[in-house]
Amino acid sequence: MSPILEVRDLSVAYGKIQAVKGISFDVEPGQVVTLIGSNGAGKTTTLRTLSGLIPPKTGSITFKGKRIDGMSAHKIVQLGLAHSPEGRRIFPAMSVQENLMLGAYARTDGAAAIQEDLDRAYEMFPILSERRAQSAGTFSGGEQQMLAMGRALMSRPEMLMLDEPSMGLSPIMMQKIMSTIGLLREQGTTILLVEQNAQAALSLADQGHVLEVGNIVVSGPGAELLTNDQVRKAYLGED
Repeated sequence: MSPILEVRDLSVAYGKIQAVKGISFDVEPGQVVTLIGSNGAGKTTTLRTLSGLIPPKTGSITFKGKRIDGMSAHKIVQLGLAHSPEGRRIFPAMSVQENLMLGAYARTDGAAAIQEDLDRAYEMFPILSERRAQSAGTFSGGEQQMLAMGRALMSRPEMLMLDEPSMGLSPIMMQKIMSTIGLLREQGTTILLVEQNAQAALSLADQGHVLEVGNIVVSGPGAELLTNDQVRKAYLGED
């Protein structure tokens, strides 16, 4: 089976600052792949480049066999690659349902299919269903994260990119979000996860990559990286 996503020699720069320095990795269909690393390692920049928000300096990005580097963000969403950004980026003055429906803006497959996915989002996150008419800005951080994930799922993606989904959440809410990621994988969604909580991310991931100042320095199965001395010392707080 071919990878659903192939990243080759990807470099990204902000002016003279090189944020990503020629990284390469694959994501296989149905996998959870995680990128871990400290702040400033290039994780968020990588996701923003994959989703068409930042142009790459060099390298190629291939999704489902099609080159997408240089493609506009909405076309990438239509191809089946969705992005739930760091900081959630919901629209606080709009209702829960209005936020969710924005996730379907690029779809052309009709109202019935969109309603089906709206029902699925409400089933996955019952709190959203209970408060569908409420302003999203009144939600807690964890509820806003559920809304951001639900909105991304409204594009019916084959692959979902999640940027720091547990940031600022209580341990209980973090566990809920991680359980949801596991459920999405069981349902066949491929996931590329950027996450500060390396322990949680690697416990869930089929494959992991450690980024340091724009370079991938260690790669391997998630379970293997959990026992890697270098990773344990740097990211899991163990000696």
